[in-house]
Amino acid sequence: MDADPMTTTDHDLAAILDFLVLAERLKTELRHSWLSDGRRESVAEHTWMMALMALSLGSRLEHPVDVARAIELVIVHDIAETEVGDIPFFEKSARKDAKARAEAAAMARICARLPADLGARIGAAWREFEDGVTPEARFARALDHLEVQFQHNLADLDTWEPVELGLVWTKMDDPCAHDATLRALAGAIRGRAEAKLADAGHDVAALRAEHAGPGGSP
Repeated sequence: MDADPMTTTDHDLAAILDFLVLAERLKTELRHSWLSDGRRESVAEHTWMMALMALSLGSRLEHPVDVARAIELVIVHDIAETEVGDIPFFEKSARKDAKARAEAAAMARICARLPADLGARIGAAWREFEDGVTPEARFARALDHLEVQFQHNLADLDTWEPVELGLVWTKMDDPCAHDATLRALAGAIRGRAEAKLADAGHDVAALRAEHAGPGGSP
């Protein structure tokens, strides 16, 4: 149950404001994704697009989910990056290997500074997303992968790393496998990526054969 606003103390309000100050870092923490106008995407912008995708798709899934809960998971899923920073999916490094531990430690510190009820709520939502077991968490995690390719499709192809060509066929399918609507969305986003690559002169058939399975997907 949510806390009664009438019992909120000045100390609670100060802690919440400090948390929001911390969260503001996500507006300036940049990802390895670029926008259609040539600017790099921030973590906050990634989160916002995921939330809008959740609102747009949650009731249209093969197995509908609690959309409000899914959006709550989306909103908090990258909060740890206020302390840890964003690490690209394809990066191979010591910090990537330590990412899960570093983010768990960051979330423990962040939640401990909040009023107990709010810290518990945010910590539980973050943990639910990370565990990826509930229908809402599986949906949110699928959106985390889908948004990346969706945004890449809008950006100049020159901003793509070579490794990201193959991710068109390897990144989205497993997280979306549990739901027909998500599988269809992944296929539609992939189709737009393939058209973008073809327009730029890439041999899409060769790339698909290299990275996709016999059915055209991983």
